Amino acid sequence: MEKVLLAFAAALAVGISALATAWAQSKIGAAGAGALAEKPELTGTIIILVAIPETMVILGFVIAAMILLMV
Repeated sequence: MEKVLLAFAAALAVGISALATAWAQSKIGAAGAGALAEKPELTGTIIILVAIPETMVILGFVIAAMILLMV
């Protein structure tokens, strides 16, 4: 039973962080597309701003791995 709860906790760690990343990227992407339409020279900055939320899902994966490896 304990392993099931640990697996569920790891799944929640990855799932919730992935959903948060998707939500953040959708908002940043929409705003970035608008900014690029007006100022195309901001392409590099917009790419970095869209990539930054990826750290949330990477951290969620690390937490999930830590949960699973402590079994």
